[in-house]
Amino acid sequence: MRCVIARFPFDLTRSGVLESMKGVKPEQASGESVIIGRRTYPVKQVGQVVTRQDRRDFSAGEVLRAMTQLGFTCRELPQAAALTRVRTPMQQASAMLGAPAAA
Repeated sequence: MRCVIARFPFDLTRSGVLESMKGVKPEQASGESVIIGRRTYPVKQVGQVVTRQDRRDFSAGEVLRAMTQLGFTCRELPQAAALTRVRTPMQQASAMLGAPAAA
């Protein structure tokens, strides 16, 4: 499949992506991710390995679109996780002790 990532055309295949990611240890995925084989990889790591470009040169959306078209399972950043409120250390300690935290 021909796709454009960071203004460069790439001919990607499902088997080619599987081969490229073989032996690559997945980093901690905190945002968008792609499931390749039995492993979950961050989208930017997959894009870097497959295209051999710097992660700053492409967006996660470009790689997500390409991986989805190739049939890989992609997970986007959950909206609830993006909107969670950051607790102060006092609120965190109160929550850990089970006492109601002051708002």
